Amino acid sequence: MNMDISLLLRLFPVTWHSVIAGFVALFLAWQQFTYSMKKSSLPGPSMVIPFIGSAIEMVRNPTKFWDDQAKAARNLGLSGNLLFGKFIVFIRDSELSHKIFANVKPDVFHLIGHPFGKKLFGEHNLIYMFGQEHRDLRRRFAPNFTLKALGVYVRIQEKVIRQHIKKWIEITSDDKPIALRTFCRDMNLETSQNAFVGSYLTNEAKEQFNRDYNLFNTGLMALPIDFPGFAFYKAKHAVSRLARNLADCAHQSKKIMENGEEPNCLVDFFMAETVKEIKEAEQRGAPKPLHTDDIEIGGYVFDFLFAAQDASTSSLVWAITLLESNPEILEKVREEQRRIRPNFDSPISPEQIREMKYTEMVVKEVIRFRPPATLVPHIAAADFPITENYTIPKGSIVFPSVFESSFQGFTDAHKFDPERFSPSRQEDQLYKRNWLPFGAGPHQCVGQRYALNYLMLFVALFSTLVDCTRYKTPDCDEIAYVPTIVPKDECLVYLSSRR
Repeated sequence: MNMDISLLLRLFPVTWHSVIAGFVALFLAWQQFTYSMKKSSLPGPSMVIPFIGSAIEMVRNPTKFWDDQAKAARNLGLSGNLLFGKFIVFIRDSELSHKIFANVKPDVFHLIGHPFGKKLFGEHNLIYMFGQEHRDLRRRFAPNFTLKALGVYVRIQEKVIRQHIKKWIEITSDDKPIALRTFCRDMNLETSQNAFVGSYLTNEAKEQFNRDYNLFNTGLMALPIDFPGFAFYKAKHAVSRLARNLADCAHQSKKIMENGEEPNCLVDFFMAETVKEIKEAEQRGAPKPLHTDDIEIGGYVFDFLFAAQDASTSSLVWAITLLESNPEILEKVREEQRRIRPNFDSPISPEQIREMKYTEMVVKEVIRFRPPATLVPHIAAADFPITENYTIPKGSIVFPSVFESSFQGFTDAHKFDPERFSPSRQEDQLYKRNWLPFGAGPHQCVGQRYALNYLMLFVALFSTLVDCTRYKTPDCDEIAYVPTIVPKDECLVYLSSRR
């Protein structure tokens, strides 16, 4: 027997290279086996590149990648794949998406915002909270979005929008179009900064803030390589600086609110409530309330800014392109504006915004037709039987598709038609479960009225102050992910002042 083993070793010598190669082969086979077991009967690729899966395809061409997931899910409403070693489930069907949003079995699905978001966004983040703690914190956010608070934001928003539209008109020319996505992003960032933290950011701090936010945005679309020099690493550290910057704003606001002054921005409204709760706790001899430290509040304000920034930029750009492509709808908006506010130079009041019924219909249709955040990733904390025939395995990243839901149920869903939200048709009520741009369930967006007001204000001002013509190319309306969706041409337009 020993002679047989010796003979075998001479014929097939064992080296470290062969041992390592054997372990690698075993690992690759195991990954493929576990992927196949998790995917089970779901449509999707039968063979995947170990660990990487379809990540290269997703990063290289996200539009095609997610289109392919949707096509694979057309029959069952679900499809499976592998990204960076994580098994993913794409959900096309609206009713199945509601099972994720509603968290029908408590604490099974945790919103993550990004497949590697917790590492990127940091510890103090509303996205990753759930249960009673999450509900309590959302309750404390309520004063941020009262009619009084929204009225304060409208004044700030209008001032910034008018300033930027004026700049856009000044830099455009008859022979050279401008790409409005970048300009909308800059306008939106300034609007968010002013509405959320007011004058607490110095000009120098704003410049650093803008640089850091651009680093963060780049990292969102990059491979999650957490080493110096890589975009993801830079983004993670940029978020830390952003949160500290916003924490300093919260600290300044707290001092102002302790003196009983009137709130002038979102962080003021939040800190006024925080100061009130701290005082009440002190009077009762109770411990200091949770989530009242400046650094935590800085993280939560960053949540709001992130939610408002890229999503609103996407919707602003699509509003411009869709109105330019539908002149009869644009003229109806202008007719309503002339009726509600005959003097276009006068400030727009919150009461006037509430009168803009047709403009609101247009904005809702923009968000339905091109929902900015097309996917809302969650992670499964336990096995979950989502259908009779398939159970989502624990640890899977689940992607309910808001985009796919937007084209289910609605009449002639691929047509841009604001009238579907009219009192006579009420498709927002008939197909309410398919209109999911602000999510649903415990993590439904708390700032949706803020977002709608902002978009309505922009449409009201842009439509009455600007004449806009697109520089059209064959693929200008194709969708690009940046990370929210925008027109592929980044909204190339000619602008002129409207008399």
